[in-house]
Amino acid sequence: MSNEIELPESVGMSTQRLARIGSVMQRYIDDGTVRGISTMVMRKGKVVHAEQFGHRDAEAGLEITPDTIFRIYSMTKPIVSTALMLLHEAAAFQLQDPVAKYLPAFGATQVLGADGSLAPQARPMEIRDLLTHTSGLTYDFMEDTPVGHLYRDARIMNDATRTLEEVIDVLAKIPLSSQPGSRWHYGLGIDVAARLIEVLSGQSLGAFLAERVFGPLGMTDTGFGVADSNLNRLSAMYGLPDLIGLDHTGTRLAEAALGGFNERIDVSATYPTGAPEVFARGGLGLFSTIGDYANFAQMLLNGGQIDGTRIIGRKTLELMHANHLPPELLPWELLGKDNVGLGFGLGSRVMMDVAASAGAGSVGEYGWAGAAQTYYWVDPAEDLVGLFMAQYMTGVALPDQAMRSLTYQAIDD
Repeated sequence: MSNEIELPESVGMSTQRLARIGSVMQRYIDDGTVRGISTMVMRKGKVVHAEQFGHRDAEAGLEITPDTIFRIYSMTKPIVSTALMLLHEAAAFQLQDPVAKYLPAFGATQVLGADGSLAPQARPMEIRDLLTHTSGLTYDFMEDTPVGHLYRDARIMNDATRTLEEVIDVLAKIPLSSQPGSRWHYGLGIDVAARLIEVLSGQSLGAFLAERVFGPLGMTDTGFGVADSNLNRLSAMYGLPDLIGLDHTGTRLAEAALGGFNERIDVSATYPTGAPEVFARGGLGLFSTIGDYANFAQMLLNGGQIDGTRIIGRKTLELMHANHLPPELLPWELLGKDNVGLGFGLGSRVMMDVAASAGAGSVGEYGWAGAAQTYYWVDPAEDLVGLFMAQYMTGVALPDQAMRSLTYQAIDD
């Protein structure tokens, strides 16, 4: 896919109105909220906006560039979910299969009740539960369940010296926070899905992604780790303390935010650049550039192919980006926010009701974000892709949401 910037009017967008993106993003840089931002908009297969603002390393005076490398955190999830569905297309598994069919240790995983009692799974955890975050798995910084502190004690999230297999083996011994299928709860489901990729394919996660996704899509700067020769392109991290650092919880991060903490932080211990053969995860861990991720997003918008190369089937993507949550699990709540108007598919949120969501968009639009303010969305109805990348650790949506509004207001047909 060409990254040459085309005239917005050629695809029904306004040059003048798209220019508003730049002035707003620069404001976030000037007021010190974010050190560096990269943005991109594509419509009808053409790049109509691509700009960079601020620095990838403010202390060294190094500016953000089109090839700046970012830690994309949870934007790893849509890629890994798509990779797992490549194996679904090969009939290697069915979505309703019990996870324990392929990872037997999960057959004995119990469920922790509110009173501290343990109970067996009322029904087996299914592979679909992993991708929809209804498996009963959680995250260690979540404080709405006592399972979070069990994760912290076991260092499920913040020991980057363990392989994916080792982490999942430990995870299977820790109780679930709820019965499978009974509740939407953000967690480590897609990390388990990543381990399924390894078991079903016989390859490491990194090797499978490189062969089946990154190579065909020309995502040459995407992977688990950064080559020494490319470290000068890696953005530094700023903002709150490391979200997945040892003993950091939602409350502690909120306290830091209220205290005005906004500094350069070191996340190399929990998100290393130099150990791709060990540190590979499903829910985070990838490094990428905005151009690489744009190739992935455009492939999704194109129904599974790009530049004549098919990665995945159109019907598989339609299945993935339909809402899979029953009415009783809506709206789904994340970090205290009810996401009204949004459903959840296999690895991504899905727009169901634009008015209820209180923001511009289209029914069927989908996407996801990363903890350090990376964000993408795909809008099939408008033939549009938007991307935003920064390295600002925060639980508060800031410029990325402004990016959506600024993009939609520039549509001119």
